[in-house]
Amino acid sequence: MDEPLRDARTLAVQLRDRLADLIRSEGLKPGDRLPTESQLTQRFRISRPALREALKLLEQDGVISVTHGLGRFVTASSAVQVDRPITMFESVTDMSRHYGYDTINKVLSIAEETPEPVIQQQLRLADGERVIRLERLRLHNDVPLIYSLDYVPRSLLPGRLFDIEWSGSLLALLEKHRHQPRMSAASVSAVTLPDEIVQRNDLRDFGPALLITETCFDATGTPVVYAAVYHRGSHFAFSFARR
Repeated sequence: MDEPLRDARTLAVQLRDRLADLIRSEGLKPGDRLPTESQLTQRFRISRPALREALKLLEQDGVISVTHGLGRFVTASSAVQVDRPITMFESVTDMSRHYGYDTINKVLSIAEETPEPVIQQQLRLADGERVIRLERLRLHNDVPLIYSLDYVPRSLLPGRLFDIEWSGSLLALLEKHRHQPRMSAASVSAVTLPDEIVQRNDLRDFGPALLITETCFDATGTPVVYAAVYHRGSHFAFSFARR
């Protein structure tokens, strides 16, 4: 049956998820071969390049493997089902929606500044280059769930800061300017919010947090965002497969 793809996620990520669903729904086991590219493009009404990008994501996730001349095959890792892998690269908005939260973004501050050395290093900036510093809260029913700091090279987003809508998706904004983040290198730690942030934003009830610090890269491998995102520990949990 034809299954056209339509939703807010990037096409490759959306199709990757549908392909993973296909593997499960059709009971494909480790060693089974996936349908051909021709069959999949017809089924999902999608272009071959988009399909190959999605298949590459599945390969990177270890769900399928490629044997040249024979096709793509389901791996043993496909049997390990992880509900929300921490390795999944997606926007904070998409992640929050998965947990059932309809969040709104509250912009706390926006500024252009000289980056600290660690940020300059992560974004591979030359001396004198500046960044945009974006500080936001994400709230669900007026409850703060996520506090985030994002740093973007100033050169990537030209124009006056206050002419830009900062309450929407930063990933979508960068995509609009042809700097779409595709992947990230991240670290995770259990922390509490820094006292200065707690006092300044009245976040005394935020509690323990899961901090994800990451540098996001575009398709060319150029860093486009350095972010520190604090997830309220009482509202979020992430999982992973151990291989």
